[in-house]
Amino acid sequence: MDFYDLDLNDYVLDALDDMNFINTTPIQEHAIPPILEGRDVMGVAQTGTGKTAAYLLPVLSLLADGGYPKDAINCVIMSPTRELAQQIDSAMQGFAYHLPNVSSVAVYGGNDGIRYEQEKRAMQNGADVVIATPGRLISHLSLVNIDLSRV
Repeated sequence: MDFYDLDLNDYVLDALDDMNFINTTPIQEHAIPPILEGRDVMGVAQTGTGKTAAYLLPVLSLLADGGYPKDAINCVIMSPTRELAQQIDSAMQGFAYHLPNVSSVAVYGGNDGIRYEQEKRAMQNGADVVIATPGRLISHLSLVNIDLSRV
């Protein structure tokens, strides 16, 4: 299936064009439509099959279409490791290249105090998407640096 056969936002499709992504993988073909409909999805697929794009693309498309508060966190993506959080953040930046009004922040441990303050500020300003490891998210929650009431 072609990404253009899905109901993705035009700006998301522009980013896919820039990256020469044309055809979906099976996990993307089956996950993207129900996510766009607002349904919950659980997907299992091997490494390298496009699972990250399967959930990031519809999330970005929905955020780009609007209707979500700009001063709130609208999506939380949990990552078990710092390395995976960094990979998800990198994919997010590529897919959101043509979406200047959609913001994200990666929140994970192993950084200095300056990075912690940057995370805190981004979350308090209402980053649309927070990509977090559990430990760092719990840290920000316990210090009331993040409001998840409108996710």
